[in-house]
Amino acid sequence: MGFMHKQFFRLGFAFLVACGLVFSTLIQPADALTEEQKLVSEVWRIVNHAYLDDTFNHQNWSAVRQKALEKPFKDQKAAYVAIQNMLKSLDDPFTRFLDPEQYRSLQVNTSGELTGVGLQIALNPETGRLEVVSPIEGSPADKAGIRPRDRILKIEGTSTDNLTLDEAAARMRGPIGSLVTLLIEREGDGEREVRIVRDRIALNPVVAELRSSPQGKSIGYLRLTQFNANASTELTHAITSLEKKGADAYILDLRNNPGGLLQAGIEIARLWLDAGTIVYTVNRQGIQGSFDAFGPALTKDPLVILVNQGTASASEILAGALQDNHRATLVGETTFGKGLIQSLFELSDGSGLAVTIAKYETPNHRDINKLGIKPDQVISQPPINRDQIGSPVDLQYQAAVEMLSKSAVVAGVEARG
Repeated sequence: MGFMHKQFFRLGFAFLVACGLVFSTLIQPADALTEEQKLVSEVWRIVNHAYLDDTFNHQNWSAVRQKALEKPFKDQKAAYVAIQNMLKSLDDPFTRFLDPEQYRSLQVNTSGELTGVGLQIALNPETGRLEVVSPIEGSPADKAGIRPRDRILKIEGTSTDNLTLDEAAARMRGPIGSLVTLLIEREGDGEREVRIVRDRIALNPVVAELRSSPQGKSIGYLRLTQFNANASTELTHAITSLEKKGADAYILDLRNNPGGLLQAGIEIARLWLDAGTIVYTVNRQGIQGSFDAFGPALTKDPLVILVNQGTASASEILAGALQDNHRATLVGETTFGKGLIQSLFELSDGSGLAVTIAKYETPNHRDINKLGIKPDQVISQPPINRDQIGSPVDLQYQAAVEMLSKSAVVAGVEARG
């Protein structure tokens, strides 16, 4: 099933079992707590230990627990509501509770087998609204004309205002051939209803072509649609083939690439770099770790990367790594701004808890989250159709070709004339 809610878990995912962790003293002896109170306390402890922001959104986290455990809960549902309210106070859409059914569903969906409408979705961190990060190329959602940054107001007539990502995804999920109706809002266009037939989503992450510039330069054009398990291998084959065909410069198109596997992003950065840091992970204690390139790069030819508002997560890590290492010039629009890492914890009753535990920083210690990455050359353009990519109306692509055609030093490598 092709929903962006998976990116938050596939990107830097760590499955951690957090049953019986004890990081704090309970308000009352453990054996005096009801099962429901124990579950609420368990969630509180995990967040207390692992959550990225040690101010807990500038509130007294112990007081939050005290209030939640003041009186017994009448049933499991009441405990779940208390947990959701406790997490809501953190004001982080990615730290969330999953009931047992949602948790099992998520574990199945991390396999990367995609069926559904082919929409990759996120909660906008500023507005909390459900947004499209990108439709998957060739998917039912793509064919229906849904675009990045479209807001999903209703699914089958139900408002998305109070839905989590997982609940929204579950409502769009269904058997192949079945119909789902979405109410979509687009900036400047108002609201419209879209009917989509669910289907299996074919994933071929790499498009590769050798193209000529007006000045006669051979440019290897590479478009990467997502960072799945095959992306690095497929891109390696594509670059190797283009090198043999005589490419002397490259355009890597990451526009509307919503991300995917962190490891794929790191491996692809290594294809272009001889050395250097690719990305840092930072938890609340500070720098937690880093990933580096160790070479040799597949090519030293000049590289321009195309980015836009639909460029997210692993795409931003790759773009930031190559920009900070002076290996590529970025052209287009400021990227999406998703730079947080979540871990999934299994709770004692079979439910789950997704917790933001760290964030990413580029090699120059730029924070990606909510800020995105600004290109070296900002070129805005109205949305174009898939078949217009690389055509004269694709202003960002044309700017990249022009940049590579000049006899100039691009990305720290001298262009061959």
